[in-house]
Amino acid sequence: MRPRHLSLTVLGLVVALALAAGASAAPSKPPKKQGSGSEHVQPPVETGAGSLEQLPGRLGCLAQGKASIKLCGRARVLKGAGPGVGSRAVAVSPDGRNVYVAAAKSNAIAVFVRDRKTGALTQPRGKAGCVAAKAAEGCAPALGLLGPDSVALSPDGRNVYATSSDSSSLATFLRNPRTGALRELPPAASGCISGVPLPGCTPARGMSRPDVVVVSPDGKNVYVGDFAGAGVTSFSRGGIAGALTQLPGTAGCITEAALEGCAPGREMNHVEGMAIGASGSAVYAAAAFSGAIDFLQRDPSTGALTQGAGTAGCIAAAPIGGCAPGYEFAGVNALAVAPAGGDVYATARTSNSLTTFHPLLGGVGISQPPGPEQKAEKEKGPGTEMVPAPAGTPSPNGCTVFLRSAGCGFGVAMAAPEGLAVSPDGSSVYVASFQTGAIDVFDRNVESGVVTQKPGPRGCVAPQKVHGCTLGRALTGAGSVVVSPDGRNVYSTAFGNSAVDVFRRIE
Repeated sequence: MRPRHLSLTVLGLVVALALAAGASAAPSKPPKKQGSGSEHVQPPVETGAGSLEQLPGRLGCLAQGKASIKLCGRARVLKGAGPGVGSRAVAVSPDGRNVYVAAAKSNAIAVFVRDRKTGALTQPRGKAGCVAAKAAEGCAPALGLLGPDSVALSPDGRNVYATSSDSSSLATFLRNPRTGALRELPPAASGCISGVPLPGCTPARGMSRPDVVVVSPDGKNVYVGDFAGAGVTSFSRGGIAGALTQLPGTAGCITEAALEGCAPGREMNHVEGMAIGASGSAVYAAAAFSGAIDFLQRDPSTGALTQGAGTAGCIAAAPIGGCAPGYEFAGVNALAVAPAGGDVYATARTSNSLTTFHPLLGGVGISQPPGPEQKAEKEKGPGTEMVPAPAGTPSPNGCTVFLRSAGCGFGVAMAAPEGLAVSPDGSSVYVASFQTGAIDVFDRNVESGVVTQKPGPRGCVAPQKVHGCTLGRALTGAGSVVVSPDGRNVYSTAFGNSAVDVFRRIE
């Protein structure tokens, strides 16, 4: 609930990187979620639990191009892995056997087999190792895969869904549970759905340059966040093949762009991130241009989404009529929900921030931790008293910002954060920062939801140019990050290196 804006300058970046190594704070007992927020208290950070260690040698990254010559193992169709628009470009199958990466410049999805003991990745040869437009580089063919930016798997592991901005499309693939290989559903089964006329693809309403795709926990629905169409498109998922059908009427899309056939939405300009709560009743959408997080209630029987009324329907980083006031998430672009408790986390590229939100009582809407109490003159009688801070006042329990910001915690090497992930046990939060190439590591208190970046080199893994972090390889343009279901590994994409990076997570 707190407004504010922050711009990044080149000079400021250089200064911040020089100061980063010394930025840390002493841990203390965490507060309860409903506390006053008058004091920033951190979860324990003394141990190495949750910190990252890149696998040695060429096991630590797979790449296409220059990075594969000296730093990494070689892989196909990884050009432009994890584009800047698209914060869910890497996904791990529910059984932990496979990793999938969307590569925008290759017009492809790379398929990797995961060693569940070490986390190391191997790309199968031939068509089993990738799907691509025009069957490029020996991959299996796919329609509507021009500029893919996000991938998601169904909870049963049978399907992989991929959005592609350049073809304004959503592709559906059958996954071989034994090999991980992908096969696109045929046109008759809507293997490709597009918001623009595209041969072989089924038309869709309200879908223009889709960005993010998520699947409901019960596997019944698939939702697409649209970057240019300013809204969310809703699909039902059915049959063994996992084929998609857009929901009928206005239930099929919700948008602020006043599109015919879609339900009206508020503050949904350029949806870039989405997340669904564990119960499946709450869907969150991050609208980068609105600087808002939208709260959408999901009907589990139909899959239809309805935006909450009034301030329960959105929280904004700047004063916007009708939305609850928030702070430090201008340009919000990625969302993640904790596995228990319903806490929501967001990265924001304009604010260079990681922000924390708690669900409101009753489960409708979210709020940020309140700022510290302030001293004010008594309304009656002489003297002063402590009163709650105005809505929208930052609290270090609710925001961590690169280059510093009044009232927030300090984030090391967190310039232009894009990707975001919470570990399955809820104890760690990971942020992929596009500009610095850093993977930032945060401890999360599972009771209060408060997050704090680990101090010193354990707090980030980054290229050599980033002072104060553990040295990493092939991380330029880190854009997406994911934790394996067993919690043993973290995987990230590197757009600049055309690579996928592999880390062991310290437990």
